[in-house]
Parts: sequence; structure tokens; C-alpha cells
Amino acid sequence: MRSAARLYAVQALFQMEVSGQTVERIVREFETHRFGEVLDEGEMAEGDPKHFRAVVDAAVNWQAKIDQLTDRALVAKWPIDRIDPVLRALFRAAGGELVEMDTPPKVVINEYVDVAKAFFPDGKESKFVNAVLDHMAREEKPAAF
Repeated sequence: MRSAARLYAVQALFQMEVSGQTVERIVREFETHRFGEVLDEGEMAEGDPKHFRAVVDAAVNWQAKIDQLTDRALVAKWPIDRIDPVLRALFRAAGGELVEMDTPPKVVINEYVDVAKAFFPDGKESKFVNAVLDHMAREEKPAAF
């Protein structure tokens, strides 16, 4: 359920950025309509609403710090505002867990690499996500390594 909550958090952060809607409106929409939604392909995972809300809140509340962490993990020519918006949302969600929550960094890395694979099943993005999150985690929580 936490894995599904992470996927939903990335979707919510992406939707906030592209639509300009408030965090409250997006969270309410996801909790009311998206969790457990039945689609043609089958039923969506229920997700953990408490974890979803904690990840989104941490990503929003700590966005400046998270973006700085991400920028330091990226090469100089590719600041966070130049990367794919889905990846930007993913780094913010993962960064929220690294900065604000007690989730072990290795769990954060593994979980969000899996999220990257869900969004980019045929690409190299998961390896990129792994490298960036590893750098961010080592900077934010060096004692965990």
C-alpha cells in the first residue's frame, strides 16, 4: 500500500505542477477518486492515504531544499527545471521522504526506482533515478551508508 501511495504522490505532484491546483485540492481528489479507482485495465491499488499525504506534504513543504539537493546531484548543465516533469515530481516525492520522514534511504531509493520503471518501462530513467537518489540520500542521511 505504501508503494502505491508513492506512485500516487508522484502523480499528484506532477498534476499540481502542470495544472497549478493547490495541494489541498489535489490530495482531496486523489483520496476521493483515485485510490482504488477501477479502470479498463483493472483495479488500481488502494494505497496508504496517510503515507500519501505525508509524502506530498513533505515534498511541498521542503521543495526548495529538495530541489537544491536534486540540483547538486545533477550535472551542472541539467538543473532540475530542465528535466522531465515526471522525474521532477519523483525527485520531490523521494526527497520529501529523505528530508522529512524516517523511511530508510535505501528503501526510498528502491521504491522510487520502481516508480520510475512504472512510468518509463522501456527507458534508462530508472538508472538515472537510482544515481540521483543515491547522491541525494548520501548527502541528506550520510550515517545510513
